[in-house]
Amino acid sequence: MIEKLGEECGVFGIYAPEKKDSISTISYLGLLALQHRGQESAGICVNDSGNLKNHKAMGLVSNVFNEEILNKLQGEMAIGHVRYSTSGSSMLTNAQPLLINCNKGYLSLAHNGNLINAAELRQNLESHGSIFHSTLDTEVIAHLVARSFEDNLIDALTQTLHQLKGGYSIVAMTRDNLVAARDPFGLRPLVLGRMETGYVIASETCAFDIIGAEFIREIEPGELIVIDRDGIKSRHYSSNKPYRFCVFEFIYFARPDSNIGGQNVHLARREMGRQMAREIKVDADIVVPVPDSGKSAAMGFAEESGIPYTKGILRNRYVGRTFIQPTQEIRDLKVRIKLSPIKEVIKGKRVILVDDSIVRGTTSRQIINRVREAGAKEVHIAISSPPVINPCYYGIDISNCQELIARQMDLEGICEHIGADSLNYLSIKGLLKSIKAVDYGFCTACFSGEYPVGSELVNKGVK
Repeated sequence: MIEKLGEECGVFGIYAPEKKDSISTISYLGLLALQHRGQESAGICVNDSGNLKNHKAMGLVSNVFNEEILNKLQGEMAIGHVRYSTSGSSMLTNAQPLLINCNKGYLSLAHNGNLINAAELRQNLESHGSIFHSTLDTEVIAHLVARSFEDNLIDALTQTLHQLKGGYSIVAMTRDNLVAARDPFGLRPLVLGRMETGYVIASETCAFDIIGAEFIREIEPGELIVIDRDGIKSRHYSSNKPYRFCVFEFIYFARPDSNIGGQNVHLARREMGRQMAREIKVDADIVVPVPDSGKSAAMGFAEESGIPYTKGILRNRYVGRTFIQPTQEIRDLKVRIKLSPIKEVIKGKRVILVDDSIVRGTTSRQIINRVREAGAKEVHIAISSPPVINPCYYGIDISNCQELIARQMDLEGICEHIGADSLNYLSIKGLLKSIKAVDYGFCTACFSGEYPVGSELVNKGVK
């Protein structure tokens, strides 16, 4: 069961023949910058003169790779992946990139997102003799490429993209090319950058900053690009669709120093806090962010409301993920270990706690209890997004309405359940007003139920 919404993963790609000795180290640094998008597994595949070599394992990027491993991964290009897994799929066979050898040649694939027709495609492939080794949508894509009647891998991948429904960003590598593709609605992010002697692709611009790359542009919805010794070639495999970028990238997923659609993520979140302060009126003494997801919005809320912003909860950054949680008592202790209210700041104060979202409400209730234990006179909750009332089928790990407290209770019920003195959410209108991304349309299905793609499958509950 989830406490925070989780992104499926992050992808990275680089084409830089003159960086052969450091290609894996650059990829490693890029993945470190994308670590927030997935902590379950990590992998890098390199292309050394047509010889593709893959290394992947469970764990954080810094645990999966060391200097010895990176030194063995030299080449002219590479792709990398960090993965966040949903329950029941945490296994090495689901780590990426995938590396296959089919009748069209070698192909390495890494993927971010979710295909809503994956089960249908997989069943059809299995009925024709395909054997699967993982539960990944990425492997479905690989089998479709292998079975394509097109002889050329790029043409086979293009044909495969026409069969996919859902949200996805893909990086791929053949013996000769680095390839990237984005779904027709632009649900999942993918950006293109330039180094002094090559090109890079990543889920977010923050990966460019760490390696000194220059942002060129976002890869467009329905676009496939191919990078090789002749430069960049672009084709649109899909006709124009309305842009439906995942709004939760701005709310929570993307790193604050990333830029999306010309808008800095931190500044967008700060504006969400400002807008929230315009929409709600709460008498309080201090504004306290829930670290770290509520910091930017809390700053904006304090600036607009005039209520002082203060760091009232300390996050212990040196606590790893707890995989063994045998009792409810131990699970409850996780919040105590990770988040510590500062009593001298909170005692006797009317506190506004700012966070980005409430999923199940369990963590919110525990945090409120801790703040009250620290002596808070009142605890008010301000959430910088609308209530999450619908499942996501495009790459966020909520596919069950039972996980969503806002689907099960009204505002008063949630407020009572988590033990707050008041609870307020940012409106959908206010959220979209806060985001100044140019020429963007957004997917707000988790708030509104308006699914941009595959509604006939979504309405049947097909993931």
